[in-house]
Amino acid sequence: MDRSEPVVSDLSGGVLRLTLNRPERLNAFNEPMHLALRAGFERARDDAAVRAVLLTGAGRGFCAGQDLGDRDPRKGGPAPDLGQTLERFYNPTLRLMRGLEKPIVCAVNGVAAGAGANIALACDIVLAATSARFIQAFAKIGLIPDAGGSWNLARILGEPRAKALALTAEPVSAETAAGWGMIWRAVPDDALMAEAGALAAALAAGPTLGLGLTKRLIQAAAGNDLDTQLDLERDCQRQAGQSADYAEGVIAFLDKRKPEFRGR
Repeated sequence: MDRSEPVVSDLSGGVLRLTLNRPERLNAFNEPMHLALRAGFERARDDAAVRAVLLTGAGRGFCAGQDLGDRDPRKGGPAPDLGQTLERFYNPTLRLMRGLEKPIVCAVNGVAAGAGANIALACDIVLAATSARFIQAFAKIGLIPDAGGSWNLARILGEPRAKALALTAEPVSAETAAGWGMIWRAVPDDALMAEAGALAAALAAGPTLGLGLTKRLIQAAAGNDLDTQLDLERDCQRQAGQSADYAEGVIAFLDKRKPEFRGR
């Protein structure tokens, strides 16, 4: 792997693999890595050849959150504007991920702490190695959960568990995260990348438009009443039903063969 790139990007078989690549810092975010990850998701949005994304980390950890090495208060100077950091870097990336109408699979290969945990939880399907841990580390340094953490945790876990994790910063094992519904599945360490890669490949071979519309619908449901959601289902189903992938799916079913979806 090219150690000069903060995020290694590779497109194969419709899957864009994005690998956070600062292993010597447990893939902690600095400005170049922020910009490279955003560029990766912009490519996923704009390139029709990309039909699914697989996000993971290099080395022994997924992501330790923000790199605090450049923020040592002992160096003097004014207090940092962390709101500006969120506005310039994290928030645009989270909005890209949320708005991307293509599946994002995350393979958490080790510790996911702070913003690293919340970037992982913002993905659509999360697999984690059994050795992985999720840590809302913000309370340890006097901060609040960011990178969408306060929003995602409350919706995934409910208020009691979300508050407990955020206030105590206790680590959550992959098995517990799976049991609580934080992630899709805990996977043996040596099987993680093979299983995540196979899942991403299967999604990339699927009906891209329909999968994207499904993601949009499920994300909208929490903020919609039933009537609004039914109207949205109607509109999305109309769009999906006019796609070549729908026609192929029906023909393959009637012919008793595996469909060959072409995506958009």
